[in-house]
Amino acid sequence: MDRPLLTLLQLCDSNFPSGAFSHSFGLETYIQEEAVVSRDSFGMWLRAYLSRQLVYTDGLGCRLAYEALEQGVVAELWSLDEQLTVQNIPRESREASRRMGERLVRLGWDLFQIPLLEEYLKRIKAKASYGHPSVAFAIIAHHVDIAREQALLAFLYSNLASLVQNGVRGIPLGQTDGQRLLLELQPKLLEAVRKIELLDKEDLGAVSPGLELAQMRHERLHVRLFMS
Repeated sequence: MDRPLLTLLQLCDSNFPSGAFSHSFGLETYIQEEAVVSRDSFGMWLRAYLSRQLVYTDGLGCRLAYEALEQGVVAELWSLDEQLTVQNIPRESREASRRMGERLVRLGWDLFQIPLLEEYLKRIKAKASYGHPSVAFAIIAHHVDIAREQALLAFLYSNLASLVQNGVRGIPLGQTDGQRLLLELQPKLLEAVRKIELLDKEDLGAVSPGLELAQMRHERLHVRLFMS
């Protein structure tokens, strides 16, 4: 039996209590401004979010964190935690990542008793670190012997799967449309992993201004279903 695979499935399950269901990361702004109103327009947004933001932020951050673990350079994890947080300019998105990151650190410690997560949690409590989901995910994946590329693919997929469910609720769409979108995104996810593997650390944070501006405008919407 493949225990690492089972752990990966658990981490990426929609029932895993990461808090992602509360956040749209700017999608709700596009919905209210009637830029995302259908399965097709939602698919365009998902592809843009994946290729122009997620790849260069959490995706690259996860790869760099995994590499730091392979090299035994723990200090690099805390540096990445700080850089990923401070480069996330929209306040709501920054807070969403911080909350989800701390939640994943706590869950990872409770479930797997990984000493490095205990240290991470202590740093968060001491305000020496913020907590970031990409760093926490990399720590768990590395600890349970999930290969780096497989971990990256799963991490990106779990992010998009959560956004698809939130889009289904927010647009709204049928569940079947949501599953069709996830199926259509599979080649883009594989392409995203290949792209992340080719990026340098200097590429971290090179995101689309349009996506960031939508995330900033979200906090001023009159009616909101999501926290970000």
